[in-house]
Amino acid sequence: MQHTKTHVRHSLDRGGRFLIVEGPVPPESLRNMTLHPSLDAFRRPKEQHQALIEIAELPEGRIIVARDGDVVVGYVTFHYPDEMERWSEGGMVDLVELGAIEVADDYRNLGFGKLLISTAFENGQLDDIIVFTTEYYWHWDLESSGLNVWEYREMMEKLMKSVGMVWFATDDPEICAHPANCLMVRIGKDVPLSSVEQFDRVRFRQRFMY
Repeated sequence: MQHTKTHVRHSLDRGGRFLIVEGPVPPESLRNMTLHPSLDAFRRPKEQHQALIEIAELPEGRIIVARDGDVVVGYVTFHYPDEMERWSEGGMVDLVELGAIEVADDYRNLGFGKLLISTAFENGQLDDIIVFTTEYYWHWDLESSGLNVWEYREMMEKLMKSVGMVWFATDDPEICAHPANCLMVRIGKDVPLSSVEQFDRVRFRQRFMY
């Protein structure tokens, strides 16, 4: 399928700091940026920077960034699920994972998380896509946030609901490993019923559960 990418840009004034949220950002633009040193939740910043470039190069890949000048202070990624994960089993071309969202420590509580995600869905860009995210408590920054597992879960669920993502049941072992883990999904308004049914078969291996 054709993955439409329409660039969206927002200029923000946050207490006298003029910042940009934009995307999908092409790989050539990402190469001219640097990552804030505290963006290290998944890899060291230099390695994560390269990973973002590689995702942006994918036909379905989308990188939305928040930046202070040429310094990326937050980002969200969209891409096909990893081939080693159950979510790739259906071979669905219209199933995309919201893979990672991260905001630098000094830029938190400025509304970037919500704006990063909402920017990706502007202009109906993902209306023909099923977007899902898997939330695992062991990925959450509980120490820096000062939140407990359930408070963090509530925060993440509220963030995802802001773009119409809702909780979906699954028998995936990793998600079922802890009650705070969850699968959240947004089915675009132009997604065909056949894709919804295929996704149901992916999220439940034990068919009697749905």
